[in-house]
Amino acid sequence: MNTNSAPKWFGIVAAIALIWNLLGCMAFVMQLLVSEDQLDDLPTAQQELFQNIPNWYFVAFAAAVLGGAGGSLGLLLRKKWAVALFWISLAGVVVQQVYMYLLSDTIRVMGIGAAVMPTLVLIIAIKLLWLSRTATQHEWLK
Repeated sequence: MNTNSAPKWFGIVAAIALIWNLLGCMAFVMQLLVSEDQLDDLPTAQQELFQNIPNWYFVAFAAAVLGGAGGSLGLLLRKKWAVALFWISLAGVVVQQVYMYLLSDTIRVMGIGAAVMPTLVLIIAIKLLWLSRTATQHEWLK
């Protein structure tokens, strides 16, 4: 195998990463489009939690999912700029985590189970950044 040739699993992982991040983009859009009727169906504490989300949180959310989707596309296209986009994605994820764990009542209102998905998102963001850097070192990305 040529040192510049990515292994077959790399393309599969990149495709899965793109699907994962596109699902994140869907979640972002769905959160932006929550209607008043949908909010009214939530318990009061959850309504207040949602209504108190600051705008910068949505900017971080957008950076996380768009950076992740762009980085994943970069992996599929074998482009070095994927690394920069995964850094942006990770920064967005970290800002979201800081808000959720330190600046809001999310865990108190939603319970510790609300930490599972954000923790998984953080782990995947770190792993995708690591993968993009490793791919650059192995010259799989140009």
